[in-house]
Amino acid sequence: MTMNEKSKVLIFIDDDLQPVGEFTTPVRFDLDTRKLVDGQHTLKVIGKDPLGKEGIIHIPFTVRNGPAIAVEGLKPNDIVDDVLPVMINAYGKGDQKRFLIDGSETPRSIPSWLWALIILFIGWAVYYLITSL
Repeated sequence: MTMNEKSKVLIFIDDDLQPVGEFTTPVRFDLDTRKLVDGQHTLKVIGKDPLGKEGIIHIPFTVRNGPAIAVEGLKPNDIVDDVLPVMINAYGKGDQKRFLIDGSETPRSIPSWLWALIILFIGWAVYYLITSL
């Protein structure tokens, strides 16, 4: 073993048997997630020192290249009955060179606390008008 021998790393995605690459450390690389399906994935890095000892690290990550999906009216594990109004919106982010305006925002219904605040204000205004006349 010489002084300039360096450690090597093998990089795997999920349970692939073929590594994405084998590199001499230190290494910088671009992980292209466009080739992965949306969902949970794991980056597995195996490091080997010049003596042959190995170390392994697993890094879980989530890919979301597809359109963002927003659902209003139903949350995970909700208990529901009767007719349930649900609003669903899906919108893509376009590409990195242009921003999409159409469909990039999810419309939301007015929250009930805001309705209560408006009703209280109108009630106070009517009371104030009646008492001042």
